[in-house]
Amino acid sequence: MRRVVVTGMGMINAVGNSKDESFKAICDGVCGIDQITLFDAAAQKQSAQIAGEVKGFDPADVMHPKEVKKADRFIHLGLKAAAEAMEDAALSEDTDYERFGISAASGIGGLPSIEKNSIILNERGPRRISPFFIPGALVNMLGGFVSIEHGIKGPNLSAVTACAAGTHSISEAAKTIICGGAEQMLVVAAESAISGVGIGGFASMKALSTRNDDPATASRPFDADRNGFVMGEGAGALVLEEYESAKKRGAKIYAELIGFGESGDANHITTPSMDGPLRAMRAAMKMAGNPTIDYVNAHGTSTPTNDKNETAALKELFGGKQNCPPTTSIKGQIGHCLGAAGGIEAVVSIMAMHSGIIPPTINHFTPDPECDLDIVPNSAREAKLDTIMSNSFGFGGTNGVVIFSKI
Repeated sequence: MRRVVVTGMGMINAVGNSKDESFKAICDGVCGIDQITLFDAAAQKQSAQIAGEVKGFDPADVMHPKEVKKADRFIHLGLKAAAEAMEDAALSEDTDYERFGISAASGIGGLPSIEKNSIILNERGPRRISPFFIPGALVNMLGGFVSIEHGIKGPNLSAVTACAAGTHSISEAAKTIICGGAEQMLVVAAESAISGVGIGGFASMKALSTRNDDPATASRPFDADRNGFVMGEGAGALVLEEYESAKKRGAKIYAELIGFGESGDANHITTPSMDGPLRAMRAAMKMAGNPTIDYVNAHGTSTPTNDKNETAALKELFGGKQNCPPTTSIKGQIGHCLGAAGGIEAVVSIMAMHSGIIPPTINHFTPDPECDLDIVPNSAREAKLDTIMSNSFGFGGTNGVVIFSKI
């Protein structure tokens, strides 16, 4: 079977506008969650008025100023992460871009544009809807814009599997390379759903934390007092490449993707089960040859059900609490980036492996007996990491797991 390696990475999120800036802030325990500025949540009387917004980012840095309005913010963020990953990959001049594909992901896509143009329709009529609305809001247009920017002419795929989309985009890219459909694939997962209808919709489900007076400690993965997730935004990107191709051109190889697993809960549209995530993890472990896992980047949303179920699934997978590796969640720092989460967290996990630093689970104040893993509370930890697992689970009971190792 053709081997798949990672040769470039990029990310942007609430604590940094590059992979290095973001990873350092995450390891330092920095929290990027604060009051929402992308719209007036207080004036709308939103019950949740906090989010992990990207700061200091100008879309004109990745698109011509006159073109910015043609794409939703999730595409802007995706372009930023993709550009960093492509530069990081240091591609050779003879790269065959017809054998270079893209695997994009977003859980919701251009929700702010949908909201904006719906208001225009109701207040000003259909003739005032922007002609750029549809092509700027579709999820697959993330891949479209990025492929045009970089001249990528191979398979152009998109995953739209809620909060598992970013991880599924990695496995879909790997499948394409394994099956011989491409030599290289750019994975880009992006999300920006911090809008009135986005926040209001999740809040109506009682899924969001409403600790508006203390945003920095609102998201508390695995803590006994967790009361919901905090919306985040951002993007993660990885260049995946067939191993022999990467070795031949002398590429810097960050990691090898040795296993991935996918499953469905067939249980409930929003409430996760333990069984579905467990089967996805088992499938990834089987494909990888049942290696020793040194670190798990958990889905860890800070919701009562997910964190409890994920803990139980990990205990079952590894044969008890005593055998579970350190398991952390970075969502206390950057929020839950929905479809971008898996892309961002894969980048963070690989960087953790290379730096020998496990990022902390911040805001852990009160231990929960049902979430009693080694979650590396509040402070980062040095450790030798050779193989890591990253989990993503989404609404509809869709699950994705990836395993990377050093090479």
